[in-house]
Amino acid sequence: QFFVFCHGLLQLSQLLVSGYLKSSISTIERRYGLSSQTSGLLASFNEVGNTLLIVFLSYLGSRVHRPRLIGAGALLVSLAGFLMALPHFITGPYHYDQSLPSTFSNSTDLCQPGAQGAGANLSDASCAPHASRENHEVLLVMFVAQALLGIGGVPIQPFGISYIDDFASERNSPLYLGILFSVTIIGPGVAFMLGSAMLRFYVDIDKVSTAEVQLTNKDPRWVGAWWLGFLVAASMVALSALPYFFFPREMPKEGRHSQAGFPAVLLRNLRHPVYLLVVLAQVNLCAMVAGLATFMGKFLERQFSLTASLANMIIGAVNIPGATVGIVVGGAILKRFRMSLRQCSALCVLGMLLCLLTAFPLLFLGCPTQRVAGVTYWDSPALGPQDSACSARCRCPQRGFNPICGSDGVEYMSPCSAGCSDVSTRPDSSILNYTGCSCIAGPGGSARPGSCGSGCSHLFVPFVVLSCLAGILASTTHTPSFMLILRSIQPEDKSFAVGIQFMLLRVLAWMPGPVLYGSAIDSSCLLWERRCERRAACRYYDNSLFRQRYLGLQFFFEVGAF
Repeated sequence: QFFVFCHGLLQLSQLLVSGYLKSSISTIERRYGLSSQTSGLLASFNEVGNTLLIVFLSYLGSRVHRPRLIGAGALLVSLAGFLMALPHFITGPYHYDQSLPSTFSNSTDLCQPGAQGAGANLSDASCAPHASRENHEVLLVMFVAQALLGIGGVPIQPFGISYIDDFASERNSPLYLGILFSVTIIGPGVAFMLGSAMLRFYVDIDKVSTAEVQLTNKDPRWVGAWWLGFLVAASMVALSALPYFFFPREMPKEGRHSQAGFPAVLLRNLRHPVYLLVVLAQVNLCAMVAGLATFMGKFLERQFSLTASLANMIIGAVNIPGATVGIVVGGAILKRFRMSLRQCSALCVLGMLLCLLTAFPLLFLGCPTQRVAGVTYWDSPALGPQDSACSARCRCPQRGFNPICGSDGVEYMSPCSAGCSDVSTRPDSSILNYTGCSCIAGPGGSARPGSCGSGCSHLFVPFVVLSCLAGILASTTHTPSFMLILRSIQPEDKSFAVGIQFMLLRVLAWMPGPVLYGSAIDSSCLLWERRCERRAACRYYDNSLFRQRYLGLQFFFEVGAF
């Protein structure tokens, strides 16, 4: 029981490291100018190191000192966590376009008709030669850290599961594994809560004083302290690793088993129809979860105009606990009714059918794209034939990005592109509003800083309730499907079969999943930020396309699992 406790703690902190990346992914995209395809690849890259080793380690199974290997793997995971935070310390401070001169720069993105070269804005200046080299270094460090994270994680789950299943009684084993699996799901939940807490701090909290930061965390240019969480999580893993070096190699052992060769065992498992079908169903479910976990925060931010911090809070406090409840309920039903294998599969089918029915309406719950002058909205005077009069005289920089919301309900990409010439500030030097905007219709032509938002917050609660419900229903299939695998194969192949199962889930679901979702999201982008002639992060999405492609993929995998 102490081993189960330690293993729960270790899995929790290991998932804190890998889950935290997903909670801060939209922030890292913005900070380093990454597309969703790149960030999806980064998020799934830890599976690469993992896949290469997992089958062989599982095959070694009971021939090695399992607890010590788990401990060594955990130390690697901890190192990877510290490496993930490194880019923050090797790159300069974060730059963004601003209207008020500051200690960093005396440029402004207001409309200055007379000034020659007023367009020499921050965003043009930011393309120094070192900027692109810095970007490559950041990606290299992060990809290496992710690979190490995968390698370190290899022994943790299969060895822990087989060690427990070997030495627990047949009656208690499902209970212990149920506890571990629910921890496995709580882990990412805690990670999203950690993300929610850390992203409220400004990214350069250690480099600049709070007085110099002109952004609030509701601003589209805001970047939170994504790196802080990695330091917290990595320290936790290092602490959890220590007890493993003191566990015995084995507790009282199950029956002697014949030594079969590696290829023979592999074929025997892959030819087993129940094993294969259950694993395929789990591949579909994992592909769905991989995309959800990686980009759900970003989806909520864009669809319902939430801050990154609030989106993480919702996922960590509502969606993930819901899934945990589902897993525990599934395990409890198994234990209560002592289900046969056939009943287990019936339970899985029922769970998925109900999940499909609750997930379908989600495709229709969402917001239209906000009106952005020159991107989704073409009737503003800023773009008409009188363009010359309206903002041409301002000589706006091509790439400026400091969104403002006009009094006409249209969003403009910068005060300059709306022709605003004046700005009024509050006593604490934060911006109150922009005035004298020649492109904004109506008296006085004023605008407030920040995005206009998508304006359909009333759909947000029904969306969260339905998605949480669908998650509960889908996750009731988790423990019964695992039992189908553990009880339908020969006892001595258990460790190996679980290893193969994890490997197939990684190769077919966790690795391609986030990249697939990321590409689907990128395909709904309307306007890309450019950095040094390189396509960077997406500024505006077509909200309806984003929703249909993102949730459509999710629904597709749910049907596959069913």
